[in-house]
Amino acid sequence: MKTAILFSLLSLAAFAPAATVKDREGAVRGDKARLENDPRWNWNDVDGGFRLAKTTGKPLLVVLRCLPCTACAGIDASVLEEPELVPLLDQFVCVRIINANALDLSRFQFDYDLSFSAILFNGDGTTYGRFGSWMHQKDPLNKTTASFRKALDAALAIHKGYPANRAALSGKQGGPTPYQTPVEFPTLAAKYQSKLDWNGKVMASCVHCHMVGDAFRAYYRSQNKPVPVEWIYPQPSIETLGITLATDEVAKVEAVAAGSPAAKAGIQIGDSFVSLNQQPLVSIADVSWVLHRSPDSGSLPAIFLRGGKETGLTLDLPTGWRLKSDIGKRVGTWPMRAMAFGGMKMDDLSDEERATLGLDKTQMALRVFHVGEYGPHAAAKKEGFKKDDILIQIGDLKQRLTESAIIGGLLLHHLPGEKIPAVVLRGKERVELNLPQQ
Repeated sequence: MKTAILFSLLSLAAFAPAATVKDREGAVRGDKARLENDPRWNWNDVDGGFRLAKTTGKPLLVVLRCLPCTACAGIDASVLEEPELVPLLDQFVCVRIINANALDLSRFQFDYDLSFSAILFNGDGTTYGRFGSWMHQKDPLNKTTASFRKALDAALAIHKGYPANRAALSGKQGGPTPYQTPVEFPTLAAKYQSKLDWNGKVMASCVHCHMVGDAFRAYYRSQNKPVPVEWIYPQPSIETLGITLATDEVAKVEAVAAGSPAAKAGIQIGDSFVSLNQQPLVSIADVSWVLHRSPDSGSLPAIFLRGGKETGLTLDLPTGWRLKSDIGKRVGTWPMRAMAFGGMKMDDLSDEERATLGLDKTQMALRVFHVGEYGPHAAAKKEGFKKDDILIQIGDLKQRLTESAIIGGLLLHHLPGEKIPAVVLRGKERVELNLPQQ
C-alpha cells in the first residue's frame, strides 16, 4: 500500500501546476527532427559527447532541457540560435539531453526543478561547474544569455588550468546515490525504461528532471525515514544568508540584507565571488551547489574580488539556515505538500489580514489556498480540511512560520502514517482536525 501511495504521489507530480506547451508530443519529436543530425549538438548522446571531448581535448557542455515546459524557452532558443554564442560554443563539445531516463546520477547532480540546466565537464568526467537560472525559469520570454556566456568563459578558464587545479574541483563532484539512473528507483521503474518510446507515445515514456528529485524524496519516505534536509531544500539560494547576486554575472553581490549572516561577515555590494568553500565558481548555480552540500551549521570560506584585489572572508551558517529557503514555487514541492499537508497549499497571512481577524503577528496563521481532490493529494480533504481554513496550530507548533519552513519541520520529524493534531479557524469557529502524514 505504501509503495502504491508513493507511486501515485510521483505520478501526480507530473501534473503539478506548471505551464507546458500545447503539443507536448510534437515538441519532443520536433526537437529530435531538428537536432538529431545537427553538426554542433550531439543530440541525446552523453557517452558520445564524453568520447569526443577526450579525443578533441575540448571541455564538454551538456545542456539538459525539458521541452514540454514553457519555462526557460527563451534562453533555450538563444543557446541554439544566437550567432554571438557560436564562437564560445565552438570551443566545447556540445550535447543536448531532453529526458532524464538514463542520466548517470553520480555525474548529473544539479537543480532538478529547473527546466533548462547545463553542466560543464572535462572529457574524463570531472565536473567543472553548473549553470541554471531561476530568472529564466520564472520568465519564459527572457532570452538573455549574459550569465550563460560568463559561465562558459569561466569553465574555459578552469579547463585551461586542468589538471593542475584538479584538487580545487573535488567539491564540485557528485556524491553517491541509491541508484545509478533514475529509472532504477522503484517508483519510476514501474513505468519508465531507459530509452524513450519513439514508436509509441514518446511523452509518456519521458522522465522529467523534477521526477528525479521526487524519486529521491520518495526513496527515503518509502523506507520510513525522514527526508534529508538537503532534499527538502535542494540547491538553496544564497539569499537565505542575506546575499542577492546579479543575474547577469558569475557571482557578483548586488545587495546585502541588514543584520544577515552576509552582513555580519563583512560582505559588501560589488564584491565578486572568486571561490566559495574553496571551489571556483562559474555561475550562481555553482553557489547553490556549494550550499546544497554544506552542513546545517558551520562556516564557509570565501574569496572575493574587491577593488581589483582578492579578499578572504568567512561566511557563517547559522543553525537552521536552510529553513529560510522559499520552496513555494518549486514543482518538486507539490509532492512534498502531499507528504506533509495531505495535498494542501497554504499561504502565510499578511499583517493586514491578521489585524482584521484579530490574530497576532507572531502566531501561526496560514490560509488554505488549495485542497487536493485526488489520490494522496486528497488526504487532507478526507480529514475535514477545507479551502480558506486558517491553520493556527500543528502539534505543539504555534509560532509564525512560512509554508516552506513547516514542510521541512514535518518531513524531518514525522513519518508516514502519523496523524498530527491541528487547529484551524473556520470563520469564527475553532476546529480541531488531524493532519495526515504520507
